[in-house]
Parts: sequence; structure tokens; C-alpha cells
Amino acid sequence: MNLPDTILYEQRDHIAIITINRPDSMNALTVEMLGALDRAFEEVVENDDVWVAILTGAGEKAFSSGMDLKEAIPALTSGDQLGYTDPTKRQFSEVYKPIICAVNGFCIAGGMEMLEGTDLRIAAEHATFGLGEVRWGIIPTGGTHIRLPRQIPWAVAMELLLTGKQLDAKRAYDIGLINQIVPADKLMPVALELAKEICKNGPLAVRTAKEIAVRALGLEEGFALERKMGERVMQSEDAKEGPRAFLEKRPPKFTGK
Repeated sequence: MNLPDTILYEQRDHIAIITINRPDSMNALTVEMLGALDRAFEEVVENDDVWVAILTGAGEKAFSSGMDLKEAIPALTSGDQLGYTDPTKRQFSEVYKPIICAVNGFCIAGGMEMLEGTDLRIAAEHATFGLGEVRWGIIPTGGTHIRLPRQIPWAVAMELLLTGKQLDAKRAYDIGLINQIVPADKLMPVALELAKEICKNGPLAVRTAKEIAVRALGLEEGFALERKMGERVMQSEDAKEGPRAFLEKRPPKFTGK
């Protein structure tokens, strides 16, 4: 498997550990990294010796801050879907082996959207969660509008989507977004212990249990709706102004157009 240095893949017994490895940039994702993540999870799906995956970020500051805006925004505002060729699918849509997310800091924007595609979530005490896209005139189009209201209370999901505010680890735990909070130095040991616990069970039974649960949600129609309606935002003048203001470190001047 050919992966760049920014995406690391390691297998320990029946556990695959996938690490977003760009800590100096808050583990922000490039288009190349998205493709590499897809290839890493294709290996998870296709390798019969892998029963559980752990997804984490390198360093102590961030799981992932989402897409690298300098690269992503010009692409998104021009209609490029950054690899999502099927409007009914999103990241990890067809990964039916369990994914444990080990959150070691900021989990925001596209990082938060990845988290929503995972099954079990362990967070360090200093982890924070949020979707700040509306503050910059854009919206998260990686499945959040469909997944998040099914995972946490409606009012909290709307607060995250409409205000751009962030949650600390305790609040995330209280609303059921994550399973457990641990000291930073215990994050990977606890994630690995959870993966080993799952590996004690029948792998076919575990995969089937997840597949039934995911398929029964019927997310595909919602994903397609998000794609279609998201285009009117991502191709707007506000969607160009917001990220430009972010990069220039100034308040955006929105016009609603």
C-alpha cells in the first residue's frame, strides 16, 4: 500500500492503527491525504486479518482541524467534491468493521465530520469538538447534517451547526458524542484495550451487527440532499469571502449572496 508520510498505517494482530500525521499543521487534511485515508480504509475492509481499526492524529494538539483551507476552499467553491464522486456516500460509509476514534486535541470542521463516521470515541481531557464553518460563510458537507442529529440531541446539534461554537470533552461526553474521557497519556492504551475487547468477539458477528445498524439508518438520501443543497452555499459569494477573511485574519463581510 503506497501512502504518503502524512498518513501512517500500522497493524497489530487484528487491529489496524491509522494516524493522521501532520501535527505541525493541526493535522489539517490535503486532497492527497484524503485519498491516502481512503486507501488505508480500503485495506481495512479488504484485509480479512483486520477486525478493528483505530483512527487518531499525531501529536498532542489536534486529532484534525479538517481540510487545509488554502487547498480545499478554491476546490469546493468551484464545485469539486474532493473525492466524493457518489453523492449518497461519505467517509467510512461502507466500512462495516468497527472504527475507534482516539481524539487527542482539536476535533473540528472536517475532523469532526470524520469522528461522526466512526463508532466508538475515546477523547483526551483537553479535546474540543466543533463545526465552525458557518462563521466563514460555508457549511460542512461531509455528512454532518445527516449524521450528527442522529447521534446527539437535536438542539445541541443545531447549536453546533448554527453558531460555530465548540464543546469541551466533558460536554461532548455528557451529550453522548464520545464514550470516554481519559488523560492524554492513556488515550492510545485505552483505545487499544477497547479494540482488543472487540477482537475477543466473533468478527463476522461484529461486522454484521455494525452493517445492519448503519444500513438501517438509511443515510443515503440525506447525503444526496446535503450535496445538492450545499452547492448553493459553496458556490456563493459568501463562501469566497469567509475563507478569504479567515486567511487574512479579519472579520468577514457577508452579503447573503
